[in-house]
This record gives sequence, C-alpha cells and structure tokens, in this order.
Amino acid sequence: MAWDAFTKAELIDQWIAPAPMTAKTKYMNFVVGGKRFYAMISPEGKEMWAIQEFTSITPKTNFKMKNAFADKDENPQLPGSDWDFSFSEHGGITTVKISIYNESLARLEGLLYGFKLGYTASLSNLEKLLAILSSR
Repeated sequence: MAWDAFTKAELIDQWIAPAPMTAKTKYMNFVVGGKRFYAMISPEGKEMWAIQEFTSITPKTNFKMKNAFADKDENPQLPGSDWDFSFSEHGGITTVKISIYNESLARLEGLLYGFKLGYTASLSNLEKLLAILSSR
C-alpha cells in the first residue's frame, strides 16, 4: 500500500497537498525517464505546478526522481532537487526513507521552513489514506 501511495497518481493526489490545498496530476508515466506533471491548487484556484522525472525504479523498494517547480506549460524552474525514496518492510510495517538533495545550502535553507510544514501535513494525510486503504 505504501509503494502504491507514492507511485500511483490517483493515490498521490489524495494525500500530497497540505490542507486547504488540493493536488491534481495532469499526467504521470511511472517508468524510468517518465514524468509526472502536477499542480498544488489553493482554495482560491491558484495553481502551483511542478514536474518530476523518474531516474531509477526498483519495484517495491526504491525510486529516484528529479523534482522542479514549473510553469503551466511544463517549463521547469531549475535547478530543482533530487529525491530518493527507499521502502523496507519488517514485521508487516513499511518504512519509507526519503532523501532530498539540493545543489546548495542557500537554496535548501530558503525552502526548508515551508517544506517542513507542508510535508508534515501531507504525511498526516498519507497516514489517514493508508488507514482507509487497509480497512478495505
């Protein structure tokens, strides 16, 4: 379930946006070299786009991607960041480790506060979604 929640657009869109925002994936092709183009949408309808390119996939255990903000026409705002997701299971409990690499400390510091708040809220959404999925 955890792997699916991170790799299937219809599930990602249910948890990735911190409230009151929502997410919508325009397209996603989860293969090496494939991309996901998506927006976070504010309650007022403002769309903030991003594009991800999948650089490595080892089913059920790891995937890597490049992530960058973008405009509505899919033009990335580089440099972006590199993400590495590792999944492991022990005793029926799945652990997901996420490493994010940025090209500079200055860029990371500029993003860190908002990212921490937003991703913490997103992970709370993920926890709720996984509870729903496991009860089915």
